[in-house]
Amino acid sequence: MNRLTEIVSKALSVLLYPLFVPTYGVALFCYAISIHVCPLPPVWYGVAIIGTLVLTCLLPMSAIWILIRKGEVSDIQIADAQQRTVPYLYTIFGFGCWSYLLISVLHAPMFLSLVAVGATVAIGLVALINRYWKISAHLTGMGGLFGGLMSYCLGLGAIPTWGTICLWGAVSLALMYARVRLDAHTPTQVCAGWLLGIVCTFLPFYIYSYVA
Repeated sequence: MNRLTEIVSKALSVLLYPLFVPTYGVALFCYAISIHVCPLPPVWYGVAIIGTLVLTCLLPMSAIWILIRKGEVSDIQIADAQQRTVPYLYTIFGFGCWSYLLISVLHAPMFLSLVAVGATVAIGLVALINRYWKISAHLTGMGGLFGGLMSYCLGLGAIPTWGTICLWGAVSLALMYARVRLDAHTPTQVCAGWLLGIVCTFLPFYIYSYVA
């Protein structure tokens, strides 16, 4: 059982790797926009999803692989918190370009644009906090995705279904357990990461909606 638990924990850590999450989110939101908001040209969805993949995943991932080859980073998970500063700088740059793509090039819906900005801020805060305390980037990504979902619902004036909330909660709890089980983080670090992600991606659109 312990062996199986470890395998599942590692699988979750890979599938929900922080650099994969923005692409999952944009693909999900593109589907939701096409169904519930207004249909957009197929090329818009393609550019949004591929652009997200390139800027938030492939760009920082390439930098991490180069750093691994140079011996400056030990592994793709970057288990050593002291090795995370440079990869985070590349990631922040990629996320900033992603935000620019959505806002200035694609003129994405306001909720999605502000979620991207919030995600960029979250990465910056994780990089800063990581210098003193190993907050969980995995759970920041999951919390950010949940905050994005709440922003989407706020923009539509909708209430997320209990099924959606329970599913997201179950996946988040499973990932929290996985990261603790692998001795990557403490329970406090994973909870803090999850809350940081929610605040950074939900608060900007909440403030915008309140002011507007």
